[in-house]
Amino acid sequence: MTRWRPNTTVAAVIEQDGRFLLVEERQGASTVFNQPAGHLEAGETLIGAVHRETLEESGWSIDIDHYLGLYINEAPNGVTYHSHSFLATPRAVETHTLDSVIIGVHWFTPQDIQTLQHQGRLRSPLVLRRIQDTLAGKRYPLDLINEPPYAPTRG
Repeated sequence: MTRWRPNTTVAAVIEQDGRFLLVEERQGASTVFNQPAGHLEAGETLIGAVHRETLEESGWSIDIDHYLGLYINEAPNGVTYHSHSFLATPRAVETHTLDSVIIGVHWFTPQDIQTLQHQGRLRSPLVLRRIQDTLAGKRYPLDLINEPPYAPTRG
């Protein structure tokens, strides 16, 4: 029997002056918008992954302020994602080569993001849901997550 395993991902919701950072990325022949997000890598902590993905996809270094929550999404291809989402404050833009699928980094108002949703331009329904939850004041302390301050060794 094959064991079912969801994909573990992280996402950063980054707000500054009433605007939210989204990355524009290639998806087939079109482009879509997403929060900086990606897969957890072997031996990596969730906090480490959200820092890495944000830098790789947006060029921003961040301060992680709160845990927003666990968002579960089944993609149209049947793959299930468990996305750990975090609220973050932008610190600085770093000199960093962005992932090859990223074609732009943008700051949008919540209304702009709602428009992108209506146009079918968001990577998943989680993008708008995370924004809505942030605006509703949802946030949890980071110590809700119990992970080692170091990457575990593999034997």
